[in-house]
Amino acid sequence: MPHQTLKSLIQTRDTRSIRVFLVGVELKARTATDVRESLAELEELAITAGTKIIGEGVQKLATPVAATYIGGGKAEEFAAYCRENDVDTVIFDDELSPAQTRNLEKLFGCKIMDRTALILEIFGQRARTREGKLQIEHAQLKYLLPRLTRFWSHLSRQRGSTGSIGGEGESQLESDRRKISERIENISGELDNVRRQRETQRAGRQRSNWPLASIVGYTNAGKSTLLNQLTGAAVLAEDKLFATLDPTTRRLKLPTNQNVLLTDTVGFIKKLPHGLVEAFKATLEEVVQADLLVHVVDISHPQAEEQIDAVNTVLMEIGAAEKPVLMVFNKIDRLAGGIAPIMREKYPHAVSISAKTGEGIVPLLAELGTQLRPIREFLDLRVPQAEAAVIARIHAVGQVVSSRYSGRNARFKVRIPPHLLEEFAPFIVPE
Repeated sequence: MPHQTLKSLIQTRDTRSIRVFLVGVELKARTATDVRESLAELEELAITAGTKIIGEGVQKLATPVAATYIGGGKAEEFAAYCRENDVDTVIFDDELSPAQTRNLEKLFGCKIMDRTALILEIFGQRARTREGKLQIEHAQLKYLLPRLTRFWSHLSRQRGSTGSIGGEGESQLESDRRKISERIENISGELDNVRRQRETQRAGRQRSNWPLASIVGYTNAGKSTLLNQLTGAAVLAEDKLFATLDPTTRRLKLPTNQNVLLTDTVGFIKKLPHGLVEAFKATLEEVVQADLLVHVVDISHPQAEEQIDAVNTVLMEIGAAEKPVLMVFNKIDRLAGGIAPIMREKYPHAVSISAKTGEGIVPLLAELGTQLRPIREFLDLRVPQAEAAVIARIHAVGQVVSSRYSGRNARFKVRIPPHLLEEFAPFIVPE
């Protein structure tokens, strides 16, 4: 199969398919409010992908229908609406099985997508680095593999030229499966290389004894805006879901003279496809290896607490649930009545900020300095004033508690990182 054909198979959005209809299901375990909120988020995702919402529908069910997820009668009702309104694509808020997708496409007569396919499409649009593109392609191909049958259904009844029972469609299907499986294996190998490179980078950071803080949070909580505010990183920061996917690491110098590496990571979301979590393992290892997680919350969002829970679920899935966490309530500039008392009680040590306006950044930096304070040696140093470079170095790398200049010498009481003790050993005042 030509490369272009393979490329077309992993596309989850036809450029003409811009008119969409959304479908949600209210199951026993969900309330009507849960479904409405999830559908509202699905609408945001669809708009982010560049589509136009034509309508939406919800069905209340005890359990999903095996063949079509929603009931046959409701499916016919929605299909009629879609035909009348020239809908190109129907997007379900839950993940569909390959068989359900095929059956629904026959009923609706148009393209069927689920939440997972939509998120994969958005990630595919937003990835910029080679690593990000590899991770997305890996997830897309793994999603596509069990769904290949529908692409060749138009050939499935044709007899092969050799008189075999299987038609051309079946031969093409097997060929595609083999090519995609090979590509998945190749990408897995490339991502393993990425993982090893990251381990080497981390080893270098550990030698410099700079702690790592990873910014995590729900998508569109303001993580990139915060990184820009703290470090001037100039990372793309839009009011959209998944505005940035590729991680960015920058150095931040705290008021305590301590250097910290700050990493912005991919945003999380409810019902984040497991395949995406797996594909982004190399990136998310920055979270697992971090000394501190800076959990940014859009405190102005009506479902802020549910979003916190969704982030915690993903952190648990990647093995980072036990990491120290600094809660940061962002977007306080959007709050008319202040932060709800229940949130203050539940997270008493949270820092409230506006990454956009800069409000609360000074207390946040102070808290980061406290949380990331390394083990430092308290030294009493006597340095000749002629040694200007040494004095400048003390101020650059140490936390100066007091200083006194007298005669030819300067006296410093200072906290110094342990790995720099040897550098200042000649100036230590004996006890």
